[in-house]
Amino acid sequence: MPEALNPWSAGQAIDTRRLFDDFGIEPIAPLVDLLPEVPAFMRRGIIVGHRDYRPIAEAIRDRRPFHVLTGFMPSGHPHLGHLLVMREVVWHVRQGGHGMIAIADREAHAVRGLSWEDCDRYGREYLTALYALGYTGEAYFQSRNGALKDLAFEAATRVNFSELAAIYGFGAETTLAHAMSVITQVGDILYPQAAGEPAPTVVPVGLDQDPHIRLSRDVANGLRFFTVEDRGDHVSVRAKNAPAGALEAVAKALPGSKRYEGHVDVRGVLHGDVAELVRRVERDFGGFGFYLPSATYHTFMPGLLGGKMSSSVPESQFGFAEPSAAVRKKVMGALTGGRTTLEEQRRLGGEPERCTLYELNRFHMCDDDAELAELRRRCMAGEVTCGACKRETADRVEAFLADFRERMDEVAHIAAEI
Repeated sequence: MPEALNPWSAGQAIDTRRLFDDFGIEPIAPLVDLLPEVPAFMRRGIIVGHRDYRPIAEAIRDRRPFHVLTGFMPSGHPHLGHLLVMREVVWHVRQGGHGMIAIADREAHAVRGLSWEDCDRYGREYLTALYALGYTGEAYFQSRNGALKDLAFEAATRVNFSELAAIYGFGAETTLAHAMSVITQVGDILYPQAAGEPAPTVVPVGLDQDPHIRLSRDVANGLRFFTVEDRGDHVSVRAKNAPAGALEAVAKALPGSKRYEGHVDVRGVLHGDVAELVRRVERDFGGFGFYLPSATYHTFMPGLLGGKMSSSVPESQFGFAEPSAAVRKKVMGALTGGRTTLEEQRRLGGEPERCTLYELNRFHMCDDDAELAELRRRCMAGEVTCGACKRETADRVEAFLADFRERMDEVAHIAAEI
């Protein structure tokens, strides 16, 4: 059995290849050509994998409805490490997605022990940052969303503790509140479809959050009334949790179909068309009709000191509200891919693949691909010293933060109303 992945650990190493091989994450590259616009985080290989992203890419291409949701655990001030997923959500909303943001205050209270007051304060900081980046859509705090709690309770009827132990490594010491926070996150992922209409839903996350996606897909499937199977020469609709009369309603809605004990078979109708009809019948009979949620998976930007970025190592990242002088000092003290001496730097060139500042530019601070390529070329050719590159990057960071903070001030009142 594959080793459990811990979504709450700040220090675990992520074996990308193992996640792809053991858990079925697929490379994102083959789907990129479906998108009318390819964002930098896909062009640059920052988004590396997906689960079932094709329905999202096709919805974007064909201008059909889809949802985008992610959640933020308000365990501290938002910082550089949160910027990527925020931008992913904003990009998907701009492509036509219905946005939904969950502030996971129940998780922060249960797992990190934060007071509700701190959860509220930090949560509004996250929302302010999102709105400043251009987010438009809905947002909520878990603890104040009654419909979410009801959905999470329903989701819990499809999960047992053995599954939680297998997926998360939970044991006898795991608190019930921690387990409840997991089920609440399943509710978060399914909530856009329950609160609105069923539609493909994408959840942008880091690779370490994959356990939540896998569990949510299992629950979404478990809450369906029917399975719709393509049998090659016909489509078979099979009842599993359907109430009385629902399967008969499916048969009536499919002229020419054959009704059997527990299933309906139909020929000459596309699988996708049957699936949509069955989803409507399911909704008519009080079901959810969920699409299985999709996900994109991004790699992690290294901390400024190398290694993983962490709130517990302040020098590894910077907050959006930190004083400019403090941020500049962190950037100037960052680990680079420079050589030992200036002579070696000019003769051998730098190593951008080892440089945290190159990664900072690749992830966030250099929008133009040609400019990023020139930065890399100059480094490798030994035409720029690490000191000069640090100063250039610090200037970009300061300019970004100055503009970002101004926009945060302009939208703070929106977050205050959530």
